[in-house]
Amino acid sequence: MSDKKIVVDGLTKSFFSNQGALPVINGVSFSVDDGEFVAIVGPSGCGKSTLMNIIAGFERQDFGWVKVDGVERALAKHYAAMVGLKGFEAAYPHELSGGMLKRVELARALVVKPEILYMDEPFSALDALMNLRMRHELQRILGEERHTVLLITHDVEEAIYMADRIVVLSPRPTRIQASFQVDLPHPRRIGSAEAQALREAILAELGL
Repeated sequence: MSDKKIVVDGLTKSFFSNQGALPVINGVSFSVDDGEFVAIVGPSGCGKSTLMNIIAGFERQDFGWVKVDGVERALAKHYAAMVGLKGFEAAYPHELSGGMLKRVELARALVVKPEILYMDEPFSALDALMNLRMRHELQRILGEERHTVLLITHDVEEAIYMADRIVVLSPRPTRIQASFQVDLPHPRRIGSAEAQALREAILAELGL
């Protein structure tokens, strides 16, 4: 039995409107092991959330496939229809009304398997202290319960603090630019020389 929980192969996605096609994802391939915590970082607007929605089974890719537990997910269309979004899978996010965006969140919650946590900027609206507390709380939960985690974040230090592996995306149309294994024991000290060297390497990939 494969220990690959999620396998992503050749994902390509464009959005279409009256203004034409906007390529967003350009042949993204990677896998996530059972119980692994993978963080995805990339420039603003590069397509991180679109990638997450495709992997979670809500948005439909143009090319490529996603397998979870060795099976391609066929739930997106079912849940899109259930919450009244059938036909909007290829729409630009800004073309969806506020109510439709709430339905997107509902569909994504319905489609998620409980042993996989899909987290899209979960702590971004919190102040610094609460952000740190929530990171600690998530680490505590993951220490007690086995989950496979896919985290999207713009915060490189947050990724280093929590993830087993960090995937860096390029600007849109996004592709995987680099991947870093985080071989640091928990609890991690972000101020350590090893963590800072990793931070500098990731920021360099992001052009910072």
